[in-house]
Amino acid sequence: MTRFTGHGKDKRARSIALVPVGRIPVPRAARRRDSPAPWSTASALAIPAFLLVYAAVALLWRVPAWVAGLYLVASTVCFLAYAIDKSAATAGRWRIAERTLLLLGLAGGWPGAILAQQLLRHKTSKAAFRVAFWATVVLNTAAFVALHAPLAQAWRA
Repeated sequence: MTRFTGHGKDKRARSIALVPVGRIPVPRAARRRDSPAPWSTASALAIPAFLLVYAAVALLWRVPAWVAGLYLVASTVCFLAYAIDKSAATAGRWRIAERTLLLLGLAGGWPGAILAQQLLRHKTSKAAFRVAFWATVVLNTAAFVALHAPLAQAWRA
């Protein structure tokens, strides 16, 4: 048997395969780490679907103009937080807590978080985080609709 070595996430040498002597391993196509993550159906459709929901709510009920600005600012802040966390993860520095990233998404920054996850390849593989993230997207969207529905507007008056 022959042992082939590669590098793990921590950049240290690791044994990756034992191959019988005389057999030549066929290398798998390596995916570049700096390329964007493949878009899942949910990631690809979430932002356009929300834009449709936003337009429908704005047509049916009154949505103040500053709400769109709030989503834009929150998304920018969230994207930057993901970028800082990705940089810290790569350099082995102190990271931004997942709870903070989720709260930024819940506060309206989830469109920026989706873009950061896809473009920066960050927070795309940890299943527990992904479940919590999508829960924040659903909660934020539901809160947006609920806060602009006629019942909520009557309650505020």
